[in-house]
Amino acid sequence: NNYRIQLRHKNQNTPSSNLPMTSLENAHELLRNLEKSVNTGNVSEGLEQLSKLKIALLDFPATSSLTDEQFAVATSALELGVLLSVADGDFDGFGRNVSQIKPYYSLRPGQSSERKCQILGLNLMYLLVDNRLSEFHAELELLSGAESSNRYVTFPIALERQLMVGSYDEVLNADVPDPSYQFFVDNLLQTVRDSIADCLEVSYKTIKLQDAMTMMRFSSLDELKAYMDESRDDWIVENESLCFQPAPSGSKASDIPSMKLIAQSLNYAKELERIV
Repeated sequence: NNYRIQLRHKNQNTPSSNLPMTSLENAHELLRNLEKSVNTGNVSEGLEQLSKLKIALLDFPATSSLTDEQFAVATSALELGVLLSVADGDFDGFGRNVSQIKPYYSLRPGQSSERKCQILGLNLMYLLVDNRLSEFHAELELLSGAESSNRYVTFPIALERQLMVGSYDEVLNADVPDPSYQFFVDNLLQTVRDSIADCLEVSYKTIKLQDAMTMMRFSSLDELKAYMDESRDDWIVENESLCFQPAPSGSKASDIPSMKLIAQSLNYAKELERIV
């Protein structure tokens, strides 16, 4: 009995720091570490912390049963994961993190975080770069009035309009609302170049290399030639000029074997008449 009393007394005096952490406390600590890694640009450390944090989130209840504090921790973790994938230049990782966080935004649309509009805007940039315009416009339909007017969201909307009317200079010279957007703007340059290249092919038979380089925003002829090797191997360089292959013409009436088709039809008619 004396031993039990002593043991009970010892447990009561045990400092709280020695007690095991709860799942929420553990998630809070991992979230602080993740946020520190993202803010300092330590991508490798951030990815490690994000992986641990996502495992810790598995101890949380179902999304619909989360407390406000648990919801805030889970949302912040996934938002930081989106920003981390941008810093890492990981398109696939970005798509995965966005798909994971969208259910949280849909579940409690009124409980928005500070980063929500930034994440929504980055997702629009992602769809724009990937030329998924139908999904781009579908996402716009889901935005509230306040979200649609937020500077993080109006930026990709303006870019999409400029692309549609061919204002490529405005697209390439746009001022990003946050450094995280620069990753997608840089990748959008490739989309713009492909559009300009398509226009050159139908507008010119030949064009000077220097002019093509300027129009496509290359800083040197070597960059233009590297682009040709990768994406436009049917372009021909002759005497400092760029020659485009003529567009394939459609079939002519003379290409149709009309007499052969007529003979076959008559033969089928005779066979049918004989069978009947």
